[in-house]
Amino acid sequence: MYLHVGNGKSVRKDKIIGIFDLDTATVTKAGKDFIGAMEKEGRLVYEDLDLPRSFLLTEEEDGYMIRLSRISTSGLRVRLLGEDGEVN
Repeated sequence: MYLHVGNGKSVRKDKIIGIFDLDTATVTKAGKDFIGAMEKEGRLVYEDLDLPRSFLLTEEEDGYMIRLSRISTSGLRVRLLGEDGEVN
């Protein structure tokens, strides 16, 4: 199954490690450093052209990726879990 993350892009649900609020994650130095390091390594993907609100950490065959999304963490959670709170 796939999770739509914006702009017609989808990510396989079994590859998702976590979904994080971008504002909260960038408050700390550790959060900023992590995202900055991933960007320098070419492991950060803008899934949409709008201002990102969240990011997904995914595990790919060649390592981890950060995928920025304009959809909020709560919106992605509903898409991931559905109305009943169970993974679809």
